[in-house]
Amino acid sequence: MITRCLQGLVLALLAAALAWLAWGLQHGWAPGWLLAGLLPILLPQAPLLALEFALLAAFGRDPAVPRATPAQLLRAWAGEVWASGRVFGWAQPFRADRQPDGVARPGCTGVLLLHGYCCNRGLWGPWLRALAARGVPCTALTLAPPFGSIDDWVPAIDAAVADLARRTGRPPLLVAHSMGGLAARAWLLRAQAAGQGPSPVLRVMTLGTPHQGTWMARFGHTRNARQMRPGSPWLVDLARREAALATAGRPAVPFTCFYGHGDNIVFPASTATRPGADNRHLAGVAHVRMVWSPEPLAEALRLVLNAPCPVRARPP
Repeated sequence: MITRCLQGLVLALLAAALAWLAWGLQHGWAPGWLLAGLLPILLPQAPLLALEFALLAAFGRDPAVPRATPAQLLRAWAGEVWASGRVFGWAQPFRADRQPDGVARPGCTGVLLLHGYCCNRGLWGPWLRALAARGVPCTALTLAPPFGSIDDWVPAIDAAVADLARRTGRPPLLVAHSMGGLAARAWLLRAQAAGQGPSPVLRVMTLGTPHQGTWMARFGHTRNARQMRPGSPWLVDLARREAALATAGRPAVPFTCFYGHGDNIVFPASTATRPGADNRHLAGVAHVRMVWSPEPLAEALRLVLNAPCPVRARPP
């Protein structure tokens, strides 16, 4: 569904751009006028992202995190315009299934990649290429339904974790962006409650996940967007059940949480952290761009390549 919607949007924008060019050339408009009309058609995300960063600056203050400077926010906005254009204008609508999952090999720790809200597996193209180049087994899911409950994604995650573990003989590393991190927690809660071994995954790594909700979720009206509002019944119940399992003595799965004061979707910034987790701040990095930052991928490779496994030396 997300793929089809994005394809339709991109093709509509291209048609509008061609119509603008044809009309302008027919009437002899100067190149400057042609460009002035093309920019908002081809970069429609730029003004919307500017509004998000203005809201971040106004309402995203967090005493627990160093405040982003205007220069950092400007760089984050520019990086997000580029990243979101590639993700939503090319990778997700037209290349979601272009990069196959990495082949699982016995004895090699695998990586399961989970996308977030309004996304598909095309988000993870650079990760899939980098992992495959190093011989790391990996699976990237396209999760559905896109706008139901976060809990709806749990069965697909459970099946993918079990499949990677079966084919490699090792619990995989689970990496999730944005809302995907909440789905990972919902799955992990059920897996631990069902007694699926002491450690169903090596670790959970989240990138810009609203573990404590996000201020921006007030503008979303789908079921899963409402679940991401700070203090939502879903988040409160998730935290309560996690605490109950911890009290019962179930082994804790370690978390690494990447977050940043330049995240235009999940703020205040510390809402993307977890108590007791390895919380790592990314300075001046926006929400989608966080996926393509070098630090999370480098950390994922460090974790999985520490396990004994023959690895190709060829870089991505």
